[in-house]
Formats: sequence, structure tokens, C-alpha cells
Amino acid sequence: MTEASDVVAELTRRRLTLGVSESLTGGLLVAELISVPGASAVVRGGVVAYQTELKHTLLGVDEALLHLRGPVDPEVARSMAVGVRRAVETGGTRTDIGLATTGVAGPEPQSGHDPGVVFVGLSWGDESRVVALDLSGDREAIRRATVSESLSALYSWLVETRE
Repeated sequence: MTEASDVVAELTRRRLTLGVSESLTGGLLVAELISVPGASAVVRGGVVAYQTELKHTLLGVDEALLHLRGPVDPEVARSMAVGVRRAVETGGTRTDIGLATTGVAGPEPQSGHDPGVVFVGLSWGDESRVVALDLSGDREAIRRATVSESLSALYSWLVETRE
């Protein structure tokens, strides 16, 4: 089984829904998830907020935080994960889990961060966490590794809190 299929299987088993907000991965993460048959039962949707302003307008990331720290920041990742749960709610029902990526894929540094600096935000219930990644390789390798590490982080959290 792939990481995505493991995540979809565990979400399905637990009847949990997922929303994804992406910056540097530009849709790769949600595309990986929905490549799994049956993903439509648990993946509500995704938001690609590539531009910094969209992190505020679509996901509710605090404008002052973005101005002060920039888009590549652990608190921005956390806020994106919280915000996507609201952004992809359906029928007035909030999405259970939010997963977010923000960072620098390269080839040039951005906002004072070198390529490979990535933050993965996770939000579930009243809890949230951030996984900091320090990846290497070219732009595509960093983006692909971010997808893989994001799925691993989510799966680990699901397994750690298994009922």
C-alpha cells in the first residue's frame, strides 16, 4: 500500500474527513490522495493558496502574522490547516482534519529561507501540530518529498490516536 492509500483507509475506517491546503506543493498532495479509489468518501477538497494574500483571504491566516513572519512559518502552516477545515466544510459540517503545506521549493531562497525549508500543519479537533522539514534536492524532489512527509505525518497522528 502507498502512503496515500494508508491515509485514505484509516480515514475511512474512522469516518473522518480531510481538507488540504497547499502552497509549495501546488495541488500535488490532494492529487496524490484522490488517486486512491474511494478517496471521495473522506477527502472533502483542497485549496491551493500559492500567493501569500490567498493564505489570508481563503484560509483566514492572520494578515499581521503573514506580514511579520512571511508565508514560510510554522504558525502560518498551523493556521492554514485550521483554516482549510472551514474552507471545505459542506452542508454546515466542518471538516474533521486539516493538512497544510508551506515552504520553499526553490531554486532560489524565499522570505529568508533556503530551498527545502518546509512546514506541514495538521489540525484535528482542538489540537494542531506542525512538522518542520529540512529537505534537499531540486524543486521537484522537494515538492515530492513534501507530499510524502505530509502523508506520513498525518498517518502517524492517526495511528497514534487510534481508538
